[in-house]
Amino acid sequence: MSSRGIANRGRLLSFRQNIRMTSKYKASRALPFAVLYLFVAASALGQAGHLIADKSGQSGSAQAASASAASAPSSDVSKYVGAETCKTCHEEMYDAWEKTPHWKTTLNTKGGPSTQGCEGCHGPGADHVAGGGDKTRIFVFKGKSRQETSARCLSCHGEARQQSHFAESAHSSSDVGCLDCHSPHHAKEKEFLLVQEQPQLCYGCHTSAKADFAKPYHHRVNEGLVQCVDCHNPHGTATVRQLRSLPSGDAVCYKCHVDKQGPFVYEHVPVKTEGCSSCHTPHGSTNPRLLKVSLVNMLCLQCHTFSSQLTAGGPIGPAHNQSAKYQACTMCHTQIHGSNFSSVFFK
Repeated sequence: MSSRGIANRGRLLSFRQNIRMTSKYKASRALPFAVLYLFVAASALGQAGHLIADKSGQSGSAQAASASAASAPSSDVSKYVGAETCKTCHEEMYDAWEKTPHWKTTLNTKGGPSTQGCEGCHGPGADHVAGGGDKTRIFVFKGKSRQETSARCLSCHGEARQQSHFAESAHSSSDVGCLDCHSPHHAKEKEFLLVQEQPQLCYGCHTSAKADFAKPYHHRVNEGLVQCVDCHNPHGTATVRQLRSLPSGDAVCYKCHVDKQGPFVYEHVPVKTEGCSSCHTPHGSTNPRLLKVSLVNMLCLQCHTFSSQLTAGGPIGPAHNQSAKYQACTMCHTQIHGSNFSSVFFK
């Protein structure tokens, strides 16, 4: 072999060695990356498997819970036994209750058993019956505070127009509860289940009103022609003294005294600003027409003085000498509540 062939063969061997070394180097560098890639992929697959298992387990438990809830009967409904069951032990009380307006609740099927009969007030009676009449298993009004008993009554009556303001009423703020005036079982007045008929029930607390109605001139409450609740709402109103008002917003006095209501072209200002009680005492008086003072002139002069300077330009005083005139102001100023023809309330 020539020297040139030997040299070419040496180059070829050197070239092959270089290729092998380069391949080994590249393989040695790629191996760690491949191992790292496989580790990351395996971890991701493991986490995905755990998530899928957890979700399937949760969905399975949720489905099982919903299935058991749907199949289980309502425990609240099963706690109610009905008024007829109560009658087996409390027959006398049931017979008295059956004659009251509350008995109508047994016909109310829309509200469910929680609003019907005895259990509408005393709560579900299944545990009470199972306990042989154990009073701790049912709501008993005796011994409870006025707030508790009133709240029980207002759960049904609280939305009604008559009782909607009871929480803000003078009775409530004075710690007077529903059972102080009403008796669901032993009422002496059937319509409102009062423990005593009006007005004696009201007189038990309102002694000053009782004295007023005993005066010579009074609204005929004692005679039975007018009742306290005709003017007052004992459960509270948005006005003072729990007074009722007409739908128009006027005072309840106009319900009977329609001719004094107006509207008039010429209004007597106190009638619209202070109301009827600026001149009259509503319950009773020793003066005719329930006036606050005996002499009409003295009543008028409380506002209409002789000097306009003393009243800073108030209502003008009389133009004639009162010492020489002994007739009442209303002899001339007949339309004192308001007039459509005269600014000084002449007829």
